[in-house]
Amino acid sequence: MPNFIETVSLDQLPPGKATTVTVLDKEIALFNVDGVIYATNDACAHAGASLGWGKFEGKVVTCRAHGMAFDVTTGQIVGGATIRVRTYPAQVESGMILVAVDD
Repeated sequence: MPNFIETVSLDQLPPGKATTVTVLDKEIALFNVDGVIYATNDACAHAGASLGWGKFEGKVVTCRAHGMAFDVTTGQIVGGATIRVRTYPAQVESGMILVAVDD
């Protein structure tokens, strides 16, 4: 069973917004897609730029460094290539966003 770690309050991440957090020494990007929270590795799979600070629209985040776009619900690059970023389980309990990053 995943070990969920408390990050930030849901109030700090309204729908359509993204942020970054550190969970057990891992940089994680959090995204609110219409009230559902998704978590990915914060580093773009191409050059390591922050995805949490990228351009986020709908369910797609675009890396500011080189323009690679990822579906935050799956981690898959938009366009069908095999490149992806790691995703992590996320949930909301008592108004707090929790993420499991166990390997």
